Amino acid sequence: MIFGFGNSAQHREVNAHELANMLAANQAMVVDVREPDEFAGGHIPGSINMPLSAFQPSRLPAPEGRQLVLTCLGGKRSGMALDKCAAAQASVDTHLAGGFGAWAKAGLPVER
Repeated sequence: MIFGFGNSAQHREVNAHELANMLAANQAMVVDVREPDEFAGGHIPGSINMPLSAFQPSRLPAPEGRQLVLTCLGGKRSGMALDKCAAAQASVDTHLAGGFGAWAKAGLPVER
């Protein structure tokens, strides 16, 4: 286990199909921590853009009974954002395994 690279034990992962099912059941809210230009190039439908470069756990949206799931391109930056959440004692602990790349590779819908 390498600390500092988004691999700490408190990170939960969901795969693309699990996240798609959670979204379909209105059980998840996705926060994409990629930069705005990456987000504009394609993202999970309904996701909210909060770039890691300015990421503050205190500014995360209220999930309204849903689970917040962070994502980036491949999983590294969302792991770094989860580290920030843990340090701030935010209750966010889940990210998309493989990030947006895994979502797109699974053939799931992409919003532009």
